[in-house]
Amino acid sequence: MAPHYDIAVVGYGPTGLAAASLLGRLGHRVVVCERWPALYGLPRLTHIDDETARTVQAAGDAEEALRDSSPCEYLWVNGKGETLVRIPATPDGPMGYPDHISMYQPDVESAIDKRLRGYGTVDVRQGWAVTGLDQDDDGVTLRLCGWNTEANCADGPRDEVRARYVIAADGSRSGVRELLGVEREDLGFNELWLNIDTEWLRPQPPEFAYGTQYCDPARGHMTINIGTTRQRFEFALLPGETREEMTAPETAWRLLRQYHDLGPDDVRITRQLVYGFEARIATRWRTGRVFLAGDAAHTMPPYLGQGACSGIRDATNLAWKLHLVLGGLAPEGLLDTYASERRPHVTALTHMAIGLGKVANTHEVEAAAARDAAFFAGKVPPPPPFPPLRDGVLREGSGPVGTLTPQGRVRLPDGRTGRLDDLTGYGFTLVAAEDPTIALGPERLAVLERLGCTVVALDRGDDLDGRHREYLELLGAVAYLARPDFVLFGTATDAADLGALVDDLDAALSRTAKAAA
Repeated sequence: MAPHYDIAVVGYGPTGLAAASLLGRLGHRVVVCERWPALYGLPRLTHIDDETARTVQAAGDAEEALRDSSPCEYLWVNGKGETLVRIPATPDGPMGYPDHISMYQPDVESAIDKRLRGYGTVDVRQGWAVTGLDQDDDGVTLRLCGWNTEANCADGPRDEVRARYVIAADGSRSGVRELLGVEREDLGFNELWLNIDTEWLRPQPPEFAYGTQYCDPARGHMTINIGTTRQRFEFALLPGETREEMTAPETAWRLLRQYHDLGPDDVRITRQLVYGFEARIATRWRTGRVFLAGDAAHTMPPYLGQGACSGIRDATNLAWKLHLVLGGLAPEGLLDTYASERRPHVTALTHMAIGLGKVANTHEVEAAAARDAAFFAGKVPPPPPFPPLRDGVLREGSGPVGTLTPQGRVRLPDGRTGRLDDLTGYGFTLVAAEDPTIALGPERLAVLERLGCTVVALDRGDDLDGRHREYLELLGAVAYLARPDFVLFGTATDAADLGALVDDLDAALSRTAKAAA
């Protein structure tokens, strides 16, 4: 009989790692199925934001994960090197991290992998490809086959695992998505770029300590620091250039010398390949008990730096909902809010990334000149803010619901001091200016305890950064209730409203039963 798990996670990149770790932390039996025998060990992504860093904190050791990272400013320039727009980096954003972080992906993946292997509830099966699946009313059976890395195919031993739910985080070429017959909508952006990853053989020059996008009609290109010791360079392929030509070592050295005056005495090349930048979104994110996440559900051009961040948001959103459903704390209809919340959000970000990509890939000289003139004249509006969640588990008409809540350093009554999430755990959090115990009463406190909600009373501890009191003042509230994915569920305007806030959370989770009907 196939071993039985609560959740099977297919794919062990950033999305799969985050999902497996969060669910393992919550005590669920998780199996990870990954065709490659080890972690990739090279950086594919180079940027995360503060929200993603907060998930890394929940899923692994954040200090270890971000040990070779730095705040990352972005500069967009034209072909003459003239600045079109500068995107600064805030060193300490409201989530407790810089809002733009350049980081080394293998450090992040290793830190999460190390954490989840210590839970004792997560089985990591590397070297196994998923070749088939069958669903029924109780779960999903995955058929596995050993992966042959030399032949790049599944021709090894056979096995099966069974889980109540499956998260398919197996990349843009998702085999699970193909098995489900799910199509993708093509949003019409397709560009080929050469990626060259390097390590500095000398101290990183100051002009490379941030990201620069060169919007040059002759050849778009960019560079970004990976922490302080590594650098990525990317170059758009011109008409007629082939993958074979662009992945030849001499091509890399020619471009590095031509555009940055760098050679083998300056950097060591660690990876060179051609990427296809695309924008595609799966038409279905859920098929029965199987959920698509990360690149399996959506891909976007890299110009906004939100591809991996969006996948990790998927994991954070889905993990707490699966936890409640698996524990009998919410109806299965809650899982339908995964797509209704995440799809509009990632679609908006994808269109923003496409817009930036068109700026970077303006190939006609006259069009590029008009673009530059519009920037210099101040006629180009700044990028819109990231959208809030507008549907799902939210308290209607209660402050800026669907936006992100802050994280500062606090001291609890028992003397423990640290970042809020490290002290409260991965779950719901009620932050109140004053002790809400009397206002809530035993029945509502029991509801919060049942849902795994931590109550933080700022008057009984110490808001060391003042960040949470400042947030309450901004909200005009005496308390706010944050979801496990850091999203604001709702606020309480006074002590009398506190009980209604808890009632509304309970009702919002219960209402999802109607979505499944």
